[in-house]
Amino acid sequence: MSAFERAFAVVVGHEGGLSMNPADPGNWTGGACGVGVCHGTKFGVSAASYPGLDIASLTLGDAQAVYRHDYWDRVEGDALPGPLALLVFDAAVNNGLGRAVRWLQEAAGVTVDGVIGPVTLRAVMGATGSVLMAEFQARRLLFMAGLPTWRQFGAGWARRLSRLPYEAIGMGV
Repeated sequence: MSAFERAFAVVVGHEGGLSMNPADPGNWTGGACGVGVCHGTKFGVSAASYPGLDIASLTLGDAQAVYRHDYWDRVEGDALPGPLALLVFDAAVNNGLGRAVRWLQEAAGVTVDGVIGPVTLRAVMGATGSVLMAEFQARRLLFMAGLPTWRQFGAGWARRLSRLPYEAIGMGV
């Protein structure tokens, strides 16, 4: 099984099946509660990010193709150290690609330009993995705790963020 396949299994396990919760802005085609149509989220593929997809009919294979092309490849998952790749990949899926890349660059202490290129990769490879991962997770947690939906979804998000580093190390990515 490839690093992507192992990481996908972890992330999709956190995302779960079809959710039609009208209090989740990701479930709406307009990206905000009550804006557009509530088509839901399935396997982490949301109506907000993919308003033209039939979310309810999405297969696991469809979701895997979306994750590979739109998230894993764009965060350079194959070039990042395994445990960090899972954290960045999960953040890209759950919080957006741009945020995930910026958090990685901030944690690595490089210019934040939103592109994982040679400078970012060199900094990541030269960093202490546990320090970089903790800094990345701290930035992500601060962002998520500041969201207006934290009161409703925060406990689940905090559990997810707390488990991810252990899952990455445990699965040997």
